[in-house]
Amino acid sequence: MERIQERLANLLSVKSLVTVILTVIFAGLSVRGSVSSEQFLTVFTVVISFYFGTQTQRKSTHAGDET
Repeated sequence: MERIQERLANLLSVKSLVTVILTVIFAGLSVRGSVSSEQFLTVFTVVISFYFGTQTQRKSTHAGDET
């Protein structure tokens, strides 16, 4: 149960909220035709890469602290 609460708390971090909000906005703009699929893919790739890159970096940093 604690693990679920921890994951929910992490989901509510600023970085996660920005990632989710940007994804929803750009998906909406893409559906409306305001943004081309190429533009959507570029922005989405950058945002997701940044998000998962920082998550991976944080995990590897914490793993190094434990040794």
